[in-house]
Amino acid sequence: MKKVEASTLEGAYEKASQMLGCSVSELQSEVIQYPSKGIFGLLKKNAIIVATCKASAPKYEKNEVNKEAPTVQTAEESVASEIIATLKEEQTTPTEPEIEKDAIVDSFFEVDHYEADVETFEDEALVYDELALMIEDQIKELLSHSCFDIDVVEVDVRDNTALIFIDGEDAALLIGKEGYRYNALSYMLFNWLHTKYELFIKLEIAEFLTTQQEMIRNYIKPVIEHVEKQGKGKTRFLDGILVQIALEQLRERFPDKYVAVKTGKEGKKFVVINEFNSNKSHV
Repeated sequence: MKKVEASTLEGAYEKASQMLGCSVSELQSEVIQYPSKGIFGLLKKNAIIVATCKASAPKYEKNEVNKEAPTVQTAEESVASEIIATLKEEQTTPTEPEIEKDAIVDSFFEVDHYEADVETFEDEALVYDELALMIEDQIKELLSHSCFDIDVVEVDVRDNTALIFIDGEDAALLIGKEGYRYNALSYMLFNWLHTKYELFIKLEIAEFLTTQQEMIRNYIKPVIEHVEKQGKGKTRFLDGILVQIALEQLRERFPDKYVAVKTGKEGKKFVVINEFNSNKSHV
């Protein structure tokens, strides 16, 4: 089985057929990612498929094909997605998976799979550090084309989450009135990073996120008291990042309850807390 990436689906199928030594009609494939033109060159996505021949060849023949078909180096933005995909395969597969390799990926995964867990953890940290630097450079490039004076961009990737800190003279303008620019930028970055690298994000511009977290912490105090007395409750309608902050804080406070975001008739969102999980566990 081969993972193949190209700018179009047709190109991916053709490349897969060449690498596997069979015709396109003999391929058995699954589309992992559809191609997209993107925005500002950052959200551009190549087509990615996983393919194999319907009539599998003997193992030694596969190795022959792999030797004759050298790996094609992808664009820089595709390197990180290849790193994350490789890391996930290593974590879920008991034996070393058969994957395409290039010089950059090899530099991160020249590790015996039977070494101590602490060494595996250290290698994973190196992978995330490399990904963080790549994302940081791309965000700097994006903001350099804006009208805002931003001179600090820092990114750290830990536990499948990109922690992004932005600051500068125009930080308040980048946040916008009632956080509307913050919400737009957060939404754009999430769609890019989650689609490309399957990462969640936490975006901090100056101290905006910290301030919002403290405000929500004070707001949900009576909600928490109501839930502790009645066993259930809900918040008022919340906008943008506030609903996500409230969800995280309430889930932390009530780990054994059902805590989820709901949408009202007018599209406004709020958080509900009830005994759904507890009741279900006793059925």
